[in-house]
Formats: sequence, C-alpha cells, structure tokens
Amino acid sequence: MTDIRQLIAQEFSLSSGNVNNALDLWLEGGTVPFIARYRKEQTGSLDEVQLRDIFERYTYLDELAKRKTKIVAEIDSQGKLTVELKAKITACLNKTELEDLYLPYKPKRRTRATIAKEKGLAPLAEWIKANNQPQIANLSLDSEANKYINAEGVDSLEQALSGAADILAEQIAENAEIRADLREYFFQRGVFVSQIKGEHPEGTTKYEMYRNYSYGVSKIPPHNILALYRGEAEGVLNVDIAYEESEVISYLEKREICTKCPSLKQFYQTMLQDAFNRLLKPSLIREVRSDRQEYADIESIQAFGANLRNLLLAAPAGRKPTLAIDPGFRTGCKVVVLSDTGKYLKYQAIFPHSGEAQKKQAAQTVKDFISKYQIELIAIGNGTASRETDRFISEVLIEIKPQPIKVIVNEAGASIYSASDVAREEFPDLDLTIRGAISIGRRLQDPLAELVKIEPKSIGVGQYQHDVNQKLLKQKLAESVESCVNYVGVDLNTASKELLIFVSGISETIANNIVAYRNAKGAFNNRKELLKVAKLGKKTYEQAAGFLRIRDGENPLDNTAVHPESYGVIKQIATSLNVSLNQIPQVSDRLKSLDLTQFVTEDIGLPTLRDVIAELEKPGRDPREQFQYATFTEDIAEIGDLTEGMILEGVVTNVVNFGAFVDVGVHQDGLVHISQLCDRFVSDPNEIVKVGQIVKVKVLEVNEKLKRIGLSIKEAS
Repeated sequence: MTDIRQLIAQEFSLSSGNVNNALDLWLEGGTVPFIARYRKEQTGSLDEVQLRDIFERYTYLDELAKRKTKIVAEIDSQGKLTVELKAKITACLNKTELEDLYLPYKPKRRTRATIAKEKGLAPLAEWIKANNQPQIANLSLDSEANKYINAEGVDSLEQALSGAADILAEQIAENAEIRADLREYFFQRGVFVSQIKGEHPEGTTKYEMYRNYSYGVSKIPPHNILALYRGEAEGVLNVDIAYEESEVISYLEKREICTKCPSLKQFYQTMLQDAFNRLLKPSLIREVRSDRQEYADIESIQAFGANLRNLLLAAPAGRKPTLAIDPGFRTGCKVVVLSDTGKYLKYQAIFPHSGEAQKKQAAQTVKDFISKYQIELIAIGNGTASRETDRFISEVLIEIKPQPIKVIVNEAGASIYSASDVAREEFPDLDLTIRGAISIGRRLQDPLAELVKIEPKSIGVGQYQHDVNQKLLKQKLAESVESCVNYVGVDLNTASKELLIFVSGISETIANNIVAYRNAKGAFNNRKELLKVAKLGKKTYEQAAGFLRIRDGENPLDNTAVHPESYGVIKQIATSLNVSLNQIPQVSDRLKSLDLTQFVTEDIGLPTLRDVIAELEKPGRDPREQFQYATFTEDIAEIGDLTEGMILEGVVTNVVNFGAFVDVGVHQDGLVHISQLCDRFVSDPNEIVKVGQIVKVKVLEVNEKLKRIGLSIKEAS
C-alpha cells in the first residue's frame, strides 16, 4: 500500500516534503497555531485549515492501518486468508468497506445460518451454489435435499431447504460488493419520508413541515436530517427511507441467479428476497441513516464553529471603565462597575421600573457611578426588561456630557457562567446575578477573554447542538477557541487561567502555575521569565511564547506576535536601519523597502521575515475589527410592536444552513431565510453574513402567537 504520508500529499495535491514536515512537527507535540504561524518555511506556509485536514486524515488512515493489521491477523488465524483477500484489505481506504470485507469472517452470535451449519446443511448449500450454472437446466433439488433429513434436527425436506437457504442468504448479505452496490443505491435513489403520528393534530407541533415530507437521501440538507431524527426521538414523527424494492430485487436476481432450472431458480428468488428483507435492508438502512447523521453532524458543527469564531473575534469595545447592567423588573436591575481591565469594583441593585420614586433614586445611582468611576461604556443585557432599561439609561444620559457609549449585549450563556465552578472560584462571595452582570460587562470590553469561560455550546450560536456527536462537537469547538485565542494573542499579565489554557502548548496545570507565579511575584517583565514558571519547560516556551504579550515590558518585541527565536534577526534589521528596537515602528517606510533576502538564514526564511516586518509596522495591534454596535429603534421593544414593512437595524446572532437569525430588540430573534439574504442564489449563508454583524432588515411577517418573525436583508437595502 502507498505510504500514508505520500497518500495524503497526493490526496491534497501538496508537496510530500511539506506534508512530512507538518506531520513531524505535529507528532513531536507542535500545535496547529504554532506550526501555522512559526514554521512556514517547513510547511510551505500551510494554514490552520489545511494543517487540521492533514492531521485528521492522517489519524483516520493510521487508525485504518491498525485495524487492517488486526483483521488480517484474525482471518489468518482462521486459516481463511487468501492472497486476493489480503490484497483487497491492504488496498482499502475506507473503514466501511474494510468492515464489509471482514464481515464474513467476523465472530458473531448464533444465527439461522450457523444453526443450519450445526445441523450439517453446509454441504447442501454448497451443492446448490455449485449447480447455479446456466448450462444446468434440470436437476432434482428435492432429491438432493432429502439426503440431509437426519437425526441432527432436520426433520423434513422443507427444513433442509430452509437451512440451506439461510446459509446462502447470509453469504449474500455479507458480500462486500453487494453491500457496496445497495448502499450506493439507497444513497442515490432512496428518499427520506416522514409523517406526523396520528395523535398530533395539524398545527399542534413544531414539526408541521414534516407532516408529509419527502427528500432525496443524497440531497437532504443537514438541518432537515437533524430535525427528522429529533422529531422521531420525541415520538412525534415516523421516519423511514423509501425506495423501489422491485429494483433492488431485480439487481440481486440478475447478479446471483444463473440457472435455468425452474426449481432452483424459484429457490434462489425466495432466498434472495429473504436475504434482502431480513439481513441486508435493516443493516444498510441503519448505515445510511448513520452516514447522514454523521454528515449532518459535521456540517452543523462546522457552521457552529464558524459562528463561534465570529462571535469570539467580535471587535472589543476596549479597555474602558464599564457599567454593566443585568436588567430585571420585580427583582430590579443588577448594576456593577468594572475597571478598564475588567476588575470588579462595585455593585448596586436599582429599581427603575418600580414607580417614580425608585426610578429617580436609580437614576441618581447611575449618575453617581458614571461620575465617580469615569464610566465610558454601559453594557445592558438583552434579557427580560432590556429595552425598558435601555430607555431608562437613555433618559439618564441626556444630562451627562460626555456620554458613555451604551450597548445592548447578548447575554446568552451568562447564567451558565454565573453558576459555574469558574465563576465561583473567581467571585466566591458574590451572588449569581452579580456574577452574571460582571460577565455581561466584560464580554463588551473583550468578548474573547470572557466567552472562553463559558462552554461553547451554551453561547447560543449553534444549530441542533444537543443532537450532534458531542465528542466531535467538543473537539471542533475547542479547536475554534484555540485558533481564535492564538490569532489574537493573550496579555500575559491580565489573562485568566481559562484564557491561558487555550494558548498554544499551555496545559491547565501550567496555566494555573502562571497565575500562581503572577500572584506571588507580580507582573512578568519579559517573556524569558516564563521559564521560571513551574513545569513550563523549553518545549512549552517554544510553543507558547509568540502568543503571549507583555505590555510596557523590558523588551518592546514582547508585545508583538514576533517569536523570541526571531529577536536576533530583528536586531540585525534595526542595526541596518541605524535605529533602536523602540524606533522601528517609526520607520515603516524604510522597513517596506528593505531587501529581506539579506537576512535569510538556515532557520528563518522569507515567509517569517515578511510576518516580522508586518508585525513591526504596528506592534501590539489587535487583529480584530473596529468596534461597532447596533442601535435599536426606541419605540420597538416587544414583538407586538412590529409591523410588516418596517426597516430596522439589528445584530446577527446565529447563522444556520437555511439562513440567519437577527436580534432587532424584541426578545425574539427574527429569521432571514437564505432566499432573503441577497438578490442572487446563496448556497452558504456564511458567504453573506456572520455572527455579530450589524444589518438592516425589513419585516416581512410577524406571528405573535408562534413568536415567529420573518425578515429580509435584500429588501431592506
């Protein structure tokens, strides 16, 4: 078989040298962010997506190779391994096909076929099989079968023929080519069909579109698959795969029946019908359904990952003193004050919605906080009483100059965080609601730093996230978070351990040790000091250092994405320009005109040098976009305030296969169907919108009873 590495290079049309180097780096403990950013010379500048694809394919093929070895050994131990079979197994590149090849030799529980063999009917089955020839037109099947009536449990002619049929049916059902052909038939010609069960009258379930539903197996959208399976699990839907059984039986008969003998032909027709209905159909339908589940899982998880990435990389409002408000009616609004670095300073409950006297007192409290703490940002959670609180704060700000920026913040997951071990450890003496308000404020200051504390699937940007493969979901979302954290970089002296855990090479233990060191020794002054942290060795330092930033440290390069291993070449560049390291950003024009080839070494090539120059031009820059926020229409607070034709501003909260959900400030997101995103055909909504994007929408439909809002972006432009 072709070497796994060579095969991957061929499949991805990549240089075998680059693939080999990438795999070597990864197998030696290198992380994807590190390899992608700091080992471009070795990998030919492969990006994170390419690297993850390579590593996933390697894992799959490596597992396949180990499984092949085990299967070959098992079949060989049975004395049934032929040269032809071994060649087929060796050449196999698909786990399903491999298991098909192994199926006839796989140890199994007692079946009708094994019972028939125990009764001595295997020779009869072989005799029937041997006589299934076009040149044999007449033979006495009954006469041959009568020879097998014996004391072993075969009491009649019918039992003998039935037992032989069971043996042959199992052979048919375990034939790898037949299974592959029929599996492909179900994929290409099968149709998912569903009906709502009779006990659910029309209009009483959320699955009405699936009442009498049909869609081709190969073309069904992933969200429809997940909805069908969920409806089935909830006992609302009957779901099946429809097909033309006559076509399947015709295929089997044309393939397997060679004889012209009427009795033998009739025997085969009956046996093949049984083989299909009893053995092939149940297992292949399960496999097809499982395959579609896996497909839907992967597509949905990819969409979830893209949404999560856009949410995590949302523009931060920045390091500014912040007033965070978790709104409420009866229990009041929880107001907290945060410093510019997100440090909790003060808490006060206010009751602006409980009469004029309390409203006046609440207004004074807010004014006092703004004045005393020089508040520049006000974050208001978008839950209950959000719009009413927003209006209240607007009234208060009329008298204040300069006015803080007021933003309604999506608080999805804040309650999850406030009850978590992370929150209890961070604020052991604070109430749940106060922790929630702190989270709301911090996610405005820096979404990435705060949202990493919340389990990704609780943030509310997924699609059927509880229905997909949870292990794969956790893995892929962790990869998204890791990618985002390392893309932005982390302030070593302010980062929480929850944020540090996602930095390349840093384990939970080392993250805890970094925080402990910081608490004991004070702020880090340079990156090299990291090597004094317990259990943080040279390998971890290599992986992590470039992603950790130190503001106002001893070395200005420590506040950049430049890796310490490149500091030497930067000093050479500074010397050639006759400037100090601090002065390099001031000579960006001269940097751009440098002949970088003069600085190329055995370890540092042009790709790294170009990255270094780009970083030196804007040291300490944040790669995220500039901060923007939506302004909701003042007099629109509830779904009942909406009317068809309104043009509103909103924020994209979730992007799914069939469109995007937009928050327009009425506590219920509206749906922009994929057909309403723009004036051209759209196959992937992510091409048009992303989570966190501010958009103009037109209200197309309002169903207050079902809490459904139909929106259009294309008609609002």
